[in-house]
Amino acid sequence: MIKIPYKLLFLVLLTLLTACSSGRYQHANDSTPSRLPNQAELKNATPRAEAYSRGGNKNYQVRGINYQVLAHAQSFEEVGIASWYGKKFHGHLTSNGEIYDMYAMSAAHKNLPLPTYLTVTNLANNKSVIVRVNDRGPFHQKRIIDLSYSAAYKLDMLKTGTAKVKITSITNFDKNKMDNKSLVTSIKKTVPKKQVYLPSTKNYIQVFATSKLELAKKTATSLSKKHSQTVNYPEENDIYRIQIGPILDNKVINKLLLELKRGSYPNAYLRSL
Repeated sequence: MIKIPYKLLFLVLLTLLTACSSGRYQHANDSTPSRLPNQAELKNATPRAEAYSRGGNKNYQVRGINYQVLAHAQSFEEVGIASWYGKKFHGHLTSNGEIYDMYAMSAAHKNLPLPTYLTVTNLANNKSVIVRVNDRGPFHQKRIIDLSYSAAYKLDMLKTGTAKVKITSITNFDKNKMDNKSLVTSIKKTVPKKQVYLPSTKNYIQVFATSKLELAKKTATSLSKKHSQTVNYPEENDIYRIQIGPILDNKVINKLLLELKRGSYPNAYLRSL
């Protein structure tokens, strides 16, 4: 039998332990980011009909527990404890293949199909936020939802870390469209034709996000040539978000979004800034 020197064996074991403890994340523990969300990042997610993502929608197992993914989110309501996740997970893949952005209005849920839009209300102060569920978790028995940093900030729950909330699914997208149409019609009736002022929200299509600058540049150039639209890749906290727009025409933006989702970007989604 070959004898391994004690010092060499110690170094090998130390290397293995270090590798195991580092895992997939750069930070061992979650933490609060160095800045607060800006006004654009505090805007609610824009609910819209989306095809369920290719990833993250099958039944799964975590820590020996089996989780069933719901077939739909129709009439879903739940009351329980919400938590939030931040810097440790920022820039890493979510369960449906997107990149987690702690400043986006997103959330993680154990069972809802991805993506699902939810209204989340903090029952302690009655503050609400609309989020887009694109991840799985929290895998803690007493918690029902993990919110992004921006969503948790808007609900004023950062100091306590958790909050009792009510979550309600948003699935009646036709009604939302009618409400927006009625708003525009109302504005047109009360303002002269030459002075029609529409809501200031600008709609973009977020194609995907990446931490690689060269990939962002290459993708933006390619999309700009292919679709004859303005494409930018703004950076926040080392994450580049490839965004097409702003696009004012709803027909154009819906057609382009469908084309992108059917093509190479199934996780593209509408984002209002």
